[in-house]
Amino acid sequence: MSYKVEALPDSYAGLGEGPHWDVARQSLYYVDLEVGVIHRYDYKQNKVYKAQIQGEEFASFILPIENRPQEFAVGCNRRCVVVQWDGVAPVAKVLRTLFEVQPGLVDNRINDAKTDPRGRFYGGTMCCTGDIFTQFKGELYDWQAGGQVRKIKGEVGISNGLAWDEKAKKFYFIDTNTHEVHAYDYNVETGAVANPKVVFDLRKIRPNTPLYPDGMTVDTEGNIYVATFNGGSVFKVNPSSGKILLEIKIPTTQITSVAFGGPQLDILYVTTANKFDQPVPAGTTYKVTGLNAKGYPGVPLKV
Repeated sequence: MSYKVEALPDSYAGLGEGPHWDVARQSLYYVDLEVGVIHRYDYKQNKVYKAQIQGEEFASFILPIENRPQEFAVGCNRRCVVVQWDGVAPVAKVLRTLFEVQPGLVDNRINDAKTDPRGRFYGGTMCCTGDIFTQFKGELYDWQAGGQVRKIKGEVGISNGLAWDEKAKKFYFIDTNTHEVHAYDYNVETGAVANPKVVFDLRKIRPNTPLYPDGMTVDTEGNIYVATFNGGSVFKVNPSSGKILLEIKIPTTQITSVAFGGPQLDILYVTTANKFDQPVPAGTTYKVTGLNAKGYPGVPLKV
């Protein structure tokens, strides 16, 4: 298989994260996490728009809100807030807070978050001081409109990749610090998850320098795509067997997350980071074509 990796124009983010494909606007939303900036890549215009969220230091994810075209849920510190943005202006503003987690843990923040196939929120926290790769002070949660935040898991290191396979009734979750991908049984009607088991152990790939799994997505055939923060690759994996089907090599080291998008949902968008003075083109956002695979569109958050 021959795939092609191309940079999106003017797509730099120092810590790019949270890619979300919005079908209605044919746009990829993502964040520059540590500077509170949200991005929109317009597919038809082949152009990236960026906005600073007023008064915010972090933007850890961005999720369009259902039936409110100019409102987005964004992770700011330990809060999930509603941000108003027209997708073009260079500034966005916080309207209100949906909920807050771990309010007393000032060294923690929300990290990756996504919506499940029914528009529920799933996301988690991490400690962002000291050696982040050896601490387990985070938690994993879910939330749905009209309800309270529910803790799914405690003692999480870096709460990261999330993906759902509705056909297989599976929820996939990555805690970066474990070097593993876990599969949970998933009830789409209630959102409940249970019975986690390891389906992919990245320590087995390069035992001398274990890879850190970061963001993740799934294709329509049930394969998972795992970004590696220190590996320069995205691994396509069959979660039933744990077998690596393809290693997609990206021309920078810190691969943070992935999402399918494009008019046919057959383009894999890849965010990257430029942490600790990486060489150019670190921090570039890429598109990968020719994978002969399709994914699912991002689901708006129901509030």
